[in-house]
Amino acid sequence: MKKNAWTRLALAFVLSYATAGIGGALTELGPWYFALKHPSWKPPDAAFGVIWTTIFTLCAISGWLAWQAADTPALCRRVGVLFGANAVLNILWSALYFKLQRPDWALFEVVFLWLSILALIVGLWRLSRLASGLMLPYLLWVGIAAVLNWETVQLNGPFQGLVA
Repeated sequence: MKKNAWTRLALAFVLSYATAGIGGALTELGPWYFALKHPSWKPPDAAFGVIWTTIFTLCAISGWLAWQAADTPALCRRVGVLFGANAVLNILWSALYFKLQRPDWALFEVVFLWLSILALIVGLWRLSRLASGLMLPYLLWVGIAAVLNWETVQLNGPFQGLVA
């Protein structure tokens, strides 16, 4: 692998884990969260860290593969826009759900997050089928998270936000 490829791989991991870190910093599992009624099938809280770490690792590898396959500046920009939009939506979901304590708003936003992952899968397909395929667990997990979000809203709504 060329030196430039290693630099791009490192940058892909930095950007992916920075997104995860910002979202994680917005995720406060305090009294408000623990007072929520959760569906019986919700995974244990400890599982979320493992799941998200795996997803952000796959995103970094996917981004790197797509970046390596992008042979024009326009394609490089497309990869950046797709991943950038997804990162913003990922962070926004955490801000809405945890920071603003509005799972109802997060439920609306998660539709756009899921669609941004679908756009990544479709948008990366011609560049790298492997890069595209590495996004499938993310799509599946956000789909599961959306159902969990919906059930949490059903069990606890209406929300006023920032009670604590």
